[in-house]
Amino acid sequence: MRLCFATNNLHKLAEVRPLLSSSLELLSLQDIGCREELPETQDTLEGNARQKAEYVWEHYRVACFADDTGLEVAALYGAPGVYSARYAGPQRSAPDNVQKLLQELQGAPDRSAAFRTVVALVGLTPEPQLFAGAVPGLITEVPRGLDGFGYDPVFQPNEGDGRTFAEMTLAEKNTLSHRARAVAGLVSYLQKTAK
Repeated sequence: MRLCFATNNLHKLAEVRPLLSSSLELLSLQDIGCREELPETQDTLEGNARQKAEYVWEHYRVACFADDTGLEVAALYGAPGVYSARYAGPQRSAPDNVQKLLQELQGAPDRSAAFRTVVALVGLTPEPQLFAGAVPGLITEVPRGLDGFGYDPVFQPNEGDGRTFAEMTLAEKNTLSHRARAVAGLVSYLQKTAK
């Protein structure tokens, strides 16, 4: 089966590839000739994931899945949430986003947060299929670690040994991350429908 992952984020592509079955041919947007920025104008993770996947299906007729991920911080009433990638502005700078988040949380006694991912699968069934994954944790006082991307240097999952996602290898992160959990739902669904 051929399936496109509708993302321009090479980090996400590298993270998801080992989670999928070897019988699945994973295509990137470049592989299908899609070079434009995908629309993300919805106000929910579910809406954005679905919008991106439907765009690829409508314009390229390739079955695909897309994800949207948000970091939801309790002290910020769920922000940055759906605006996580653009939290510090439209330039989508991860260091700027992290810096803004840490400034917003200065002195906050509650640093609890959760990463949440929604994956939308389009093109295999009449209606889109949605899969969700979440991981609770907390925001550290300072960035730690050199791996990962986005907010990984300041997100410490509750499960694990006290390291941030950026202090883990990709394989370690994939055992408990929000995206891995959402993709596990997708993989389970694909395995059932392939039988």
